[in-house]
Amino acid sequence: MDELSQSFRVLGDSTRLRILRLVAEAPLNVTELVSLVGVAQSSVSHHLGKLRGLGLIREERQAGFSYYSLALESADSRWPLIRLAREAEDAAGDSARLKDLLRAREDRQALNERLLEPGQSWFLWAGALASLLPPLDVADFGCGSGPLSVATARWARHVWAIDQNAEALTQARERAQREGRANITFLLEDLHRLSLSDGSMDLVVISQSLHHVESPASVLSEAARILKPGGRVVVLELMPHDERWVLERLGHRHLGFAPEFLESALSEAGFTSFSRETHARDGASPFRVFLLTGVKP
Repeated sequence: MDELSQSFRVLGDSTRLRILRLVAEAPLNVTELVSLVGVAQSSVSHHLGKLRGLGLIREERQAGFSYYSLALESADSRWPLIRLAREAEDAAGDSARLKDLLRAREDRQALNERLLEPGQSWFLWAGALASLLPPLDVADFGCGSGPLSVATARWARHVWAIDQNAEALTQARERAQREGRANITFLLEDLHRLSLSDGSMDLVVISQSLHHVESPASVLSEAARILKPGGRVVVLELMPHDERWVLERLGHRHLGFAPEFLESALSEAGFTSFSRETHARDGASPFRVFLLTGVKP
């Protein structure tokens, strides 16, 4: 009874109620909460401390950031408080802002990668490539929600966007429709065994997809199979890291790769003329990426 009484007192503050309702919908960090509720960071941190002290929310570290989410289950005696908070009138418009924030987060972090956004880097220089490259047939391995596929479609003759996640492909189709890109074919397929014909592609791009697959070597062999002679593969991947939370939360199968390992796998798949570029760590993120390219003789 004392715990319930304390919870009532803590939730008597409207800002805390708003914060609780928001983190009940999605894990959020302090910066995101500040942008949503419109109060100072110190105030948000104070409210989070109160809510966490009563076990109403939990804190999890992800890639250098603390994310807060609802800690209660429906069997908890305080659950009716949560239900009332979620059902209360949203006079401040928090729900609409949260939807916009989550949509922007998804756009930044394509292919269910919540803390990196390689697709955006490709997008920024995709326009320049349009004036430098001839029209190409391109396969995007593990396209996710499609930012790279759509950016590539700006200069490619045709893009085959491939993923085995049906929901991600639906999002990719919607993105392509919004951008008015009709030169993309979407394939719901396993990257280890593709239906594409031998020697049919000019370029294969594999942007942070290999750490999701069972056998990276088999996927690289498929890339070699579908490429025309002289075709090129471009691989963007994570350096080795110790962030084991990505295995369960994001479905990663591998904690990054040594560039030498993937270069060796490319060589075994028949590629030559390699180039490699390693990028510095991005801010507080524990991840680093590297870029590998190879040519099919």
